[in-house]
Amino acid sequence: MRLHLISIGGSAMHNLAIALKNNGNIVTGSDDEIFEPSKSRLKKYGLLPEKIGWNTEKITPDIDIVILGMHARKDNPELLKAINLGLKIVSYPEFLFYHSVNKTRVVIAGSHGKTTITAMVMHVLNFYNRNFDFIVGSKLKDFEVMVRLSNDASIMVFEGDEYLSSPIDLRSKFLWYKPHIALISGIAWDHINVFPSFENYLDQFFEFADSILPDGKLIYNDDDKYLKKIVIQMNNNIETMPYSIPNYEINNGVTYLITNKKRYPLQIFGEHNLTNLNGARKICNSLGINDEDFYRAITSFQGADNRLTLVFKKGRGRLFKDFAHAPSKVKATLKAVKQQFPEQKIVVGFELHTFSSLNASFLKQYTGSLDMADAAFVYFNPHALELKRLPSISTETVKIAFNKNNLMVFNDSNAAVDWLKKEVTSETVLLMMSSGDFNGLKFEKLAGELFK
Repeated sequence: MRLHLISIGGSAMHNLAIALKNNGNIVTGSDDEIFEPSKSRLKKYGLLPEKIGWNTEKITPDIDIVILGMHARKDNPELLKAINLGLKIVSYPEFLFYHSVNKTRVVIAGSHGKTTITAMVMHVLNFYNRNFDFIVGSKLKDFEVMVRLSNDASIMVFEGDEYLSSPIDLRSKFLWYKPHIALISGIAWDHINVFPSFENYLDQFFEFADSILPDGKLIYNDDDKYLKKIVIQMNNNIETMPYSIPNYEINNGVTYLITNKKRYPLQIFGEHNLTNLNGARKICNSLGINDEDFYRAITSFQGADNRLTLVFKKGRGRLFKDFAHAPSKVKATLKAVKQQFPEQKIVVGFELHTFSSLNASFLKQYTGSLDMADAAFVYFNPHALELKRLPSISTETVKIAFNKNNLMVFNDSNAAVDWLKKEVTSETVLLMMSSGDFNGLKFEKLAGELFK
């Protein structure tokens, strides 16, 4: 097939482009901005556009399908020409559904943990050489790309995102997938730019649960009160399977899973990750992998990229980076580090980067989220507010919202680094959390300056 991707530079879109080309399709694409690592990976596969920007000359009558990314606008010139030519236009979740229509679809959804749970399931299936297709929101060890599409796999594993499908399809992406096996990890309000109230956000998950096919399964976090409400109100004929945190212990900086009188050493840590692990186990059980085999495989799981990733270690000093940005994620990640290293000073750097986190009306959701840190700063870049067309916020507004004694707030990344140099010692555990990059801060270089 001949396919064209509008907004090819996105995280999901550029991986989809690579997967499609690997399957022998003729693939083109365009975007008005392409950042790393998308740029290098598109170049590696011969998919990087010759020039940045929209190019209507690429939209020709011989294109079989135009795949429209969320980054594009409704008045995108390529989109308008494709409509005028009568070409088939789909969002990427719609395209993935059509690809998987004859496969067993496993969809992992939730406000937090879905990337990690998806990665765990993929790791275990790969460990036992199971053949499956997938889409996941992070680069994973042992997987070259974040999307795989094949003709012979009987299973497809989806990370199910609740964000919108495309500029002309305003339904949540995961409503396309119609799962046979679904998991919801938990619900905490996010994406306030498209879901202005918590009730509106919650409705997306009610709809997702209703989209599970008859005789399917819903695996859900039994500790989440909103999920319990969804399960009670469900009308479709499906099996519901709760999960929660398993038994564990921490010994000398290593977390052990305890089950059936056996202890399994893990390379991950934190109660949120252990809860994620139990959800992944339920999915793998549903795919024919028993508990013992699951535990054997999961001991070698090192986590998804940017999810509590160890950047630097020297003696007792450590630097972790994490993708956490929503309040519940920030709190859970910090709790995990505090429990894993109870005797050490925990210093936290957190960047406000998403539309929600930079919105003054949402900031109060972060109250108490950094309380477990021994020392902490919050950083935001005023330029990010300009790009998102949001009103400016003051450092004092941020400080009041977090309501933590001695919290430092910076809008200059150099000032934040100077503060870290005074707070971090050779025995400190430093946790840097952001879905951005702290204005281009290189963590490896930072670690060399801090842990001397």
